[in-house]
Amino acid sequence: MGRCGSRRWWSDEAHVFPEVRIGNEKGKDVAPGEVGEIIGRGENVRKGYYTMAEATAEALRDGWLYTGDMAYRDEEGYPFIVDRKKDIIITGGLNVYPREVEEVLQSHPAVAEAAVAGEREPLRGEVVKAFVRLKEGAEVNERELIRYFWERLANYKVPRKIRFVQEMPRNITGKVLKTVLRSME
Repeated sequence: MGRCGSRRWWSDEAHVFPEVRIGNEKGKDVAPGEVGEIIGRGENVRKGYYTMAEATAEALRDGWLYTGDMAYRDEEGYPFIVDRKKDIIITGGLNVYPREVEEVLQSHPAVAEAAVAGEREPLRGEVVKAFVRLKEGAEVNERELIRYFWERLANYKVPRKIRFVQEMPRNITGKVLKTVLRSME
């Protein structure tokens, strides 16, 4: 999980939002170590989305902007961003943060890059599916990667499916397009 670069980003002196918190769905602050959504407010927060009343109502509640970024604070108050809310995979009622699974995958010596997304499944709601691009000349199969996961992640976080790809679909800024990955057969 990534630690934010400076305490200043989180302080009252920050220029992003004069007030920043990590809250639950109801806007109540979460305890240290508990994952919640980064919410902020201030004079510089936008008034809403142009012609998108539903999106505005979801993002702006009681004067607070819900960013869609999930994070937690440690005991000292430092924030750690976990993942984007829309990317969370809910499998059997448990939350899986794709970034955590991707970090484990990318630590494997044969993996050049990886992306993780949820795939609909009737029994669990979603299952974890990994997309993997191997390093040139590297060889590893699905069974070996799953065994690698068993030693590093809780059972429910282990991908049930792994798809090997030649390249990751990206937008013009280089971000992996998980929507395209989800739609891949």
